[in-house]
Amino acid sequence: MPTYIAPSGLLKDRVILVTGAGEGIGRAAALAYARAGAQMILLGKRVSLLENVYDEIEQAGGSTPVIHPLDLEGANADHYGEMAEHIESEFGRLDGILHNAAELGVLAPLEHYQPALWGKVMMINLNGPTLLTQACLPLLKKGPDSRLIFTTDKMGPKGHAYWGAYGVSKAAIENLAQMLAEELENYPVRVNLIDPGPVRTKLRRKAYPGEEAEQHPTPDQVMPLYLYLMGPDSRDVHGQRLNARDWLENTR
Repeated sequence: MPTYIAPSGLLKDRVILVTGAGEGIGRAAALAYARAGAQMILLGKRVSLLENVYDEIEQAGGSTPVIHPLDLEGANADHYGEMAEHIESEFGRLDGILHNAAELGVLAPLEHYQPALWGKVMMINLNGPTLLTQACLPLLKKGPDSRLIFTTDKMGPKGHAYWGAYGVSKAAIENLAQMLAEELENYPVRVNLIDPGPVRTKLRRKAYPGEEAEQHPTPDQVMPLYLYLMGPDSRDVHGQRLNARDWLENTR
């Protein structure tokens, strides 16, 4: 099977929201989706980073994106509900969400993990995606071919020492995605998980400071899977956990 190449206009007229869109994989995905024709909603806590992505999309000739600043650590159900109302008012529907924002916290034994930091990581990595999905499900169900993509990690299927709240949050995200895949079986919403594997991101550098970053792909290099799962070519893929590196190797 040849390497996946997204067809021109793959996401034309689709409204897609990316969390953590200001940098790393989120930025790469927002730009890739915009190049494929999507109307982008950029969500993140640092407005300056979102504005940079906004400018890049406009300069490349994409549809004018929408910036939605939101700190997932402090956001509650009302904030997500208001955002969903704004999306409905402006676009009438939502065709896809990429849950990408994440907080590493610290690598430490559970015995020494600070409760406040535990709560912060869980708010960003688990509660935020849960509440955002809950608020936007009615909009996703309106579309004929919608997508929910959750970002996971090798910590998701199996716990590893010292990974604390980050590891637990990824295990919970996998369970959440599996649950939603079953609940949405009879709706035109496809739910899948992406494990990007080692990628040159700020979170990766923080987790592995002594690592040679150049040995890993850039965020742009793992985008084929993100495009495939967000577009119509994946209409029969549901409830799956895909590793970006493995998937790319298997589609060469």
